[in-house]
Amino acid sequence: MKKIPVQDAVGTVLCHDITQIIPNVIKDRAFKKGHMISEEDIPVLLSLGKDHIYVWEKVEGVLHEDQAAERLGKLAAGRGLVLSEVKEGKINFIAESNGLLKVNKELLYKLNLIEEIILVTLHNNYPAKQGKKVAGVRIIPLLIDEEKIVKAEALIGNEKIINIVPFQKIKVGIVTTGNEVFYGRIKDAFGPVIREKLQEYQCEVLGQTILPDDSEKIKAGIEDWIAKGAEMVICTGGMSVDPDDVTPTAIKNSGAHMISYGVPVLPGAMFLLAYKDQVPILGVPACAMYSKRTVLDLMLPRILANDKIEYEELAAYGHGGFCMECDECRFPDCSFGKGI
Repeated sequence: MKKIPVQDAVGTVLCHDITQIIPNVIKDRAFKKGHMISEEDIPVLLSLGKDHIYVWEKVEGVLHEDQAAERLGKLAAGRGLVLSEVKEGKINFIAESNGLLKVNKELLYKLNLIEEIILVTLHNNYPAKQGKKVAGVRIIPLLIDEEKIVKAEALIGNEKIINIVPFQKIKVGIVTTGNEVFYGRIKDAFGPVIREKLQEYQCEVLGQTILPDDSEKIKAGIEDWIAKGAEMVICTGGMSVDPDDVTPTAIKNSGAHMISYGVPVLPGAMFLLAYKDQVPILGVPACAMYSKRTVLDLMLPRILANDKIEYEELAAYGHGGFCMECDECRFPDCSFGKGI
């Protein structure tokens, strides 16, 4: 780059973006790279604290921040992402559709160990909406030795650090258990909650079966929904350790492979996850009726992104699995479930 006084800059072309910052008002690009400086621009540049500007002089083996960001963006971005234009040397990664953010944390760490390169993401397993910015990449200086970008490309190879896995709109059967509901002593409160959660992901609810605390009937209810084409079965009620609560026994007797009965998440410790062949069966504890967000909100997006969840992963939810139950819920933009 060639450094010249602003007063001598008329007719020259900027080699980098210049940012304008007005506290509590704006932080945005005032001049874009490639802008030709005019006489009218001089007072504005001076007001931004720019007594000098830099004119790009190409040097072999040295990359401008925009060039570096473009190469890093293409290198790290995988499925389900679109890249923003380069602005102030940075590229944002944007979700192309609703889906689960998957971050290769090991590769991300290794990339950030290369000096002068940063790639920053939201947490792994973040349920992203279409258009959501989920990551950003840039280099720290205005110019970088190309060998560092080449090193990054060799490190990552054909792998990608960031992907968005789209949610599947699956068919779901609901089995609600409990003598108090079956015999009409109280009104079912589970069904509307579960339907609302599934509606967030545009899943089709095939129906809801209400059954007494009878393990054989519950087992038959699960099997019936699977026979009718359910791609997931959600069981509500009967998930505590009381002797009358037999839903976990019924799920096990259906021939499903039990992943875990109980997870280190609050609310939702008595959650059950099992698979009958490829069909996930969820046992949802009573907290889902009255808590805004629970373990169900952590598990649903992963299951709908075809994540096969294992016991070791469930155990890892102990770090970050405590919901603060804020007066104003901001999930998923909070710490709940973000420890893995």
